[in-house]
Amino acid sequence: MKFAFIAVQERGQVDHLLAELANRLIAEGARLAGVVQINAERAGARHCDMLVKVLPNGSLFDISQKLGNESRGCRLDVGALEQAVASVQASLENSSDIDLLIINKFGKHEAIGRGFRDLIAEMLLRGIPVLLGVNRLNRPAFEEFADGAAIELAADEAAIYQWCRDNSLLPA
Repeated sequence: MKFAFIAVQERGQVDHLLAELANRLIAEGARLAGVVQINAERAGARHCDMLVKVLPNGSLFDISQKLGNESRGCRLDVGALEQAVASVQASLENSSDIDLLIINKFGKHEAIGRGFRDLIAEMLLRGIPVLLGVNRLNRPAFEEFADGAAIELAADEAAIYQWCRDNSLLPA
């Protein structure tokens, strides 16, 4: 099984790495599916907006609720996340040739059995390599889900790129 994850160390680090990696692989002719996260600053807001871009060149979904600068709760807009999941699933129905699935994060929603969780499992069963980020909070749920099948990659652009080249169906 070709399944790898990057442990989130700093806020936005893995988001940036996966977005840059996706851009590079697409430029090289890779057929990608999934989402990458783009964090967008908003004037006057303490929290950035979390946008996910459906790969390879799909829609942007704002998955953050605007709760105000003093909010401390979860900012995830579950409805918008589920729309992004549906968009990725629809893109896969129109394309059977996928080299790699990239998911920005196995997050809180995946940890409780929702979000991209079923899609990740489906792609692994189909033999499609999967790469995603995992934060410290959701790592125990991810490890239970992965059941030892996923390898951890260093948050290093060259190492992640090499894993993709070695373990995916990417063109030479």
